[in-house]
Amino acid sequence: MGFPKQMLLYKGKTLLELAIEAGLKSKCSPVNVVLGANFEIIEKGIKKYAINIIYNPDWAEGMASSIRSAINTIQQNKEIDNVVITLCDQPFVTRAIIDNLLYRQQETGKKIVASNYNNILGVPALFSRSFFNELLLLQGRDGAKKILNNHPDDIATIPFDKGSIDIDTLADYEDLIKTLRSIYPV
Repeated sequence: MGFPKQMLLYKGKTLLELAIEAGLKSKCSPVNVVLGANFEIIEKGIKKYAINIIYNPDWAEGMASSIRSAINTIQQNKEIDNVVITLCDQPFVTRAIIDNLLYRQQETGKKIVASNYNNILGVPALFSRSFFNELLLLQGRDGAKKILNNHPDDIATIPFDKGSIDIDTLADYEDLIKTLRSIYPV
């Protein structure tokens, strides 16, 4: 896009703020945010939140490096049994979606709970501590989907119909804003 998509505005907040607020309102604690490119610019806008900010110096490698940065930090706290991985480019992630991952894990005892949208499993997703080492092995552009594909018997799911809406391009963002304007005309 040529600029940090985390800073795009939707409903008066940045995409990153929406993700942070969903995490903080959920039953998850602590909330960790991994930043890489444009760290200094993005960090200024989120210092007001009670979160842990993790700097990923290997951000150019891809998503795997951000997951590794988070897991390396999280696994130091032995009280944490699970991690929920979510991205800021899915603007419809809410507290309820995150909490539903936790409830489904408690209900099923499964070690992974993934979001299901358009018959695809993806994030937000919950991984038990037993998968932390495997998350640390991810490389390059690999995200958590690789682990989901490798462990179908360990997965429970929750529905997240709007999970397929993610902002990867300026056109995606423009479509999101058009949808908002059609619901709330100016």
